[in-house]
Amino acid sequence: MLTVTLVLGGWGSILMCRGVKKEISGGSKNTTNNIMELTAVIEALRLVKYPCKIQIYSDSAYVVNAFLQGWIYNWIKKGWKTADGSPVKNKELWEELYSFTKTHEIKFIKVKGHSDNEFNNRCDELARNAILEVKF
Repeated sequence: MLTVTLVLGGWGSILMCRGVKKEISGGSKNTTNNIMELTAVIEALRLVKYPCKIQIYSDSAYVVNAFLQGWIYNWIKKGWKTADGSPVKNKELWEELYSFTKTHEIKFIKVKGHSDNEFNNRCDELARNAILEVKF
């Protein structure tokens, strides 16, 4: 008997600027929650065409705390190693996300997931819908 486990993931982001709102989303197979959380932020930042001040609201402690608690700066100092010396997971995504902080003034703000934040709830909905579009 052969058992195949396929992990599907989705991400969603909402960009807002001067009264204009744009929703984006996507999904992948064979992924992780952490990869999807990083991807949501990266894909949104890719759409910002010029340097500016950006506030990123996320329910991802993984993403937000990496900056607010300085984890990413320590990883960089240690050659992309964690406190215990192991390689940082998703290094390429972290490097890309970090590169945006060189162009933009980014403030990371943690929001509570699955609560009353309408934009966070909409991002969750976008992510769930994106999973349905993933082709096997």
